[in-house]
Amino acid sequence: MKYRIISVGKINERFFAEGINEYLKRLAPYASIQLVEGLEERVRPRAGEREIAKFLDKEGDKVLKFLGKNDLLIVFDGRGKSLSSEGLAEYMANWNVSGCNCVNLVIGSSHGLANKVKEKADNIISLSRMTFPHQMAVLILAEQVYRAFKILRGEPYHR
Repeated sequence: MKYRIISVGKINERFFAEGINEYLKRLAPYASIQLVEGLEERVRPRAGEREIAKFLDKEGDKVLKFLGKNDLLIVFDGRGKSLSSEGLAEYMANWNVSGCNCVNLVIGSSHGLANKVKEKADNIISLSRMTFPHQMAVLILAEQVYRAFKILRGEPYHR
């Protein structure tokens, strides 16, 4: 199974990039995984809602271009379904046997995600009700995907 983590925002901080890369390396025995980042549009600091909506729409187009005909789109949003690590593992078990080509795991920019991306999503999941910087959210997601594969294989993992 192929997995793709799509971070609309860029991973700028070295310590986040190092952590994400460590989990991507650890995931290699379990699945083909790719990180795509930096699709975010530049928004003026004092941009209004209309301007932000326009940029979100452009970002949404960029995200949707990655989707193949037989891909799954999973959006991570604070208003999504709350899952435990075991719950995410159950979802992943189903995705792995779904017959799809790639599971796309999407984390939006600091302004969120375009509605058209959320509407197309096969699942909308919450990492937490708390708000995290997108770089931290990507690190948390990479760790949780790794943890889920460990759970699915019945392998030990620290608690």
